[in-house]
Amino acid sequence: MILALQGLPLVLLLLLLGTGRATPVGACLIALAAALPAAWVSLPAGGDLPGLLARELPRGLYLALPPIGVVAGGLLFHAALAAPAGAPQRPATPARVFALALPLGVFLESVTGFAVGAVFALASLRGMGIRGPVAGALALQALVMVPWGGLGPGTALGAALAQQPGNAISALAALPSAAWLVLLAPLLWSLSARVGVPVPGREKAVQVALLVLLAALLVLATRLLPFELAGVLASAPVAVLALWRADPPRALGVALRRAAPYLLLVGALLAARLWPRPPALYPFAELPGLPLTHVAVVLWLVALLLLLRQGDGGVRARQALARAQRPALAIALYVVLGRLLAGSGVAAALAQAGAAALGPFAPYAIAPIGLLAGLVTGSGVGANAALMPVQVALGAQAGLPPLLAPAVQVFASSAGAGMSVGVTAMLCGLLGDGTRPAQLWRLLAPSILAVLLLAWLTLAFAPLP
Repeated sequence: MILALQGLPLVLLLLLLGTGRATPVGACLIALAAALPAAWVSLPAGGDLPGLLARELPRGLYLALPPIGVVAGGLLFHAALAAPAGAPQRPATPARVFALALPLGVFLESVTGFAVGAVFALASLRGMGIRGPVAGALALQALVMVPWGGLGPGTALGAALAQQPGNAISALAALPSAAWLVLLAPLLWSLSARVGVPVPGREKAVQVALLVLLAALLVLATRLLPFELAGVLASAPVAVLALWRADPPRALGVALRRAAPYLLLVGALLAARLWPRPPALYPFAELPGLPLTHVAVVLWLVALLLLLRQGDGGVRARQALARAQRPALAIALYVVLGRLLAGSGVAAALAQAGAAALGPFAPYAIAPIGLLAGLVTGSGVGANAALMPVQVALGAQAGLPPLLAPAVQVFASSAGAGMSVGVTAMLCGLLGDGTRPAQLWRLLAPSILAVLLLAWLTLAFAPLP
């Protein structure tokens, strides 16, 4: 009975989103109502529900502030770069769709984190006239390297909780991630064809070559460099090549002018990382601070600087912030839900029950548990904070090498985070056309299945030091 009550919030959430019977915000409100009794029966001795709410609600809202700020800043940045009203749209071509959906999106996500890559990709795809569920599914391809997104805070936290070297976990997680990148090619072609942009054979060969290059650079970078830099340095050259192919400039000066806003943003973000101890807000001692150099702050500053150079910058800013309201509400609700499920012990109880039910197959529960953790929490940081200790204990009980369970957790949970209920709800809010998360998940079903299969293959055959 208790287990059914604990699982009810997730069952309701997934059913409502999967059947399209509720909006992302409505589904989360219902799941939050179901989470209250689930949290109450899951609290340890001496715990009380009002105390849990008083502890987790403000922390959840605080944790939601950075991604909300990043989404709004991303919309402001794109508004500053958008063509003036009435300007002709650039036609969608296979090379442009590929470049904007994956290499450029992955690079921006590696620098910024917080699903900024998907926000930028979606805005660019909409600028080419691509809308609806396919636009959302294409934009989510920007989030296929989440373990290295935002310079890897989720991987760093997971390594600390697992008491394993971050570089070693990163290098092992890079193997299924690299294979996943290459396997995404048919999905990309299918999505592109759905919006009337079929990919010819020669272009498919080039795209596969670029994905293989990205995969190889990722594996190499995770072995030779600090894991924080691996995603940025692996994706940058591939993004440049893909963008050059998509829109070859007639002169170097034209290329530099096109790239200038992105170079300014990347330069500002990397420069901010060089400030060793910036002023920061620390409202909760156990949670990360919000430094003055946070990606959201830098993104806003750069975006506003660019908007000041536009004659209609004020109008563009107001429109961008109006579009940010719906995804901001969705982000806040989903982060609070994740905090309640993790803080009360619901998430850990469900994970342990699932592992116990599988018996000798328990090691193969690591992948679906990690995927589910990412889908619910919406971030590598949240998923690892909630379930890394459970996954490490599960791996130890199964006699796995100490590095294996943490690496699979990082890979699977990060993949889930990139397709999470919160992120998909945010993109549906940005689309504003009635698209529901369930429509995105149906389109991405082959990708989700590939994540599980690759995680299981890693558990069975991973080369370990």
